[in-house]
Amino acid sequence: MKLAKKMSRLGTETAFEVLVRARALEAQGKDVVHLEVGEPDFDTPANIIDAAIVALKSGYTHYGPSAGLPELREAIAQEISHTRGLDVKPGEVVVTPGAKPIMFFVILALAEEGDEVIYPNPGFPIYESMINFVGATPVPIPLREERDFCFALDEFRSKVSDRTKLIILNSPQNPTGSVLGRDDLEQVAQIAAERDIMVLADEVYNRILYEGEHVSIATFPGMKERTIILDGFSKTYAMTGWRIGYGVMPEVLAAQVTRLQTNSNSCTASFTQRAGVAALTGPQEASAAMVREFQKRRDVIVAGLNAIKGITCRLPKGAFYVFPNIKGTGKSSREFADRLLSEGGVAALSGTAFGEYGEGYIRLSYANSIPNIQKALQRIAQFVAKL
Repeated sequence: MKLAKKMSRLGTETAFEVLVRARALEAQGKDVVHLEVGEPDFDTPANIIDAAIVALKSGYTHYGPSAGLPELREAIAQEISHTRGLDVKPGEVVVTPGAKPIMFFVILALAEEGDEVIYPNPGFPIYESMINFVGATPVPIPLREERDFCFALDEFRSKVSDRTKLIILNSPQNPTGSVLGRDDLEQVAQIAAERDIMVLADEVYNRILYEGEHVSIATFPGMKERTIILDGFSKTYAMTGWRIGYGVMPEVLAAQVTRLQTNSNSCTASFTQRAGVAALTGPQEASAAMVREFQKRRDVIVAGLNAIKGITCRLPKGAFYVFPNIKGTGKSSREFADRLLSEGGVAALSGTAFGEYGEGYIRLSYANSIPNIQKALQRIAQFVAKL
């Protein structure tokens, strides 16, 4: 079969590949601690599940509008207006099966051959994959440990050109857990506004924040009309399998993203959207409790990693990942992660799964219980001692 050339430019998400390898080892009888997949280990709150059951029994089993049910778009508009301090209308909201299609559709709608897209590296691998897929040029901004994995603004400015069509931000960030501060965001916003560049702000971890308040670049002067806010339900409400996310963007772009939705998914499942309404408008304590537990786990895993000779780890400010430096072990990221799984029984991701600037690091998700995290730390220490 002769595939289209563009298929060779399409990347993948390594977490799922490592999960398959880990499951294969488990099938052979090996015990594995799973720290590879970025998925909350909590159940979806009961009120959300109940809303989905009611919706199913009430006939929400048919096609809905491509942009999303009116009641969910209204709830999202109110949520973003309240949490970001913006005046958002339902017509600026597009609901999709998971948040990832917003990345796909926005990059597809805005970037093409000859354009450049600036994105964080290490960063979520689908950014670079989609930039390459549409034929645009990916322009990575290194996130360096000495800057707490945030942009070096002088370096960022040097990357902006007349060909820059889109800037991608992610805060709190996957894989490092870093958070962009107000001053950094303000300077990025000034550049984007002056040069009329669109910004895709991946804010899917905005509620999983351990200090301070979330700041959206859309709130700065001239940026609401230049920003696409990407958010969803998977992380905040432990709804990964429900596949429901959304984007908030200028109405003219929302119309085009809706066309892409019509041409691909048709629409997002109606009963999951009714569950989304319940998530946004119902009690929030389960979500807040989950974040408090993540913070406890973060403290345990960071302290444990820093106690292992050859490994150092910064304290992440958000999300549920650590990105420890393993350069002191003398092993590459890929070798370390591969052997940690096969020899140590801990599933982790190589830092290079998130881009070239991830070399020398691994990513561990602490979306697992403290006993399992402690077991993983013991295994990592034993593994490193044998290197």
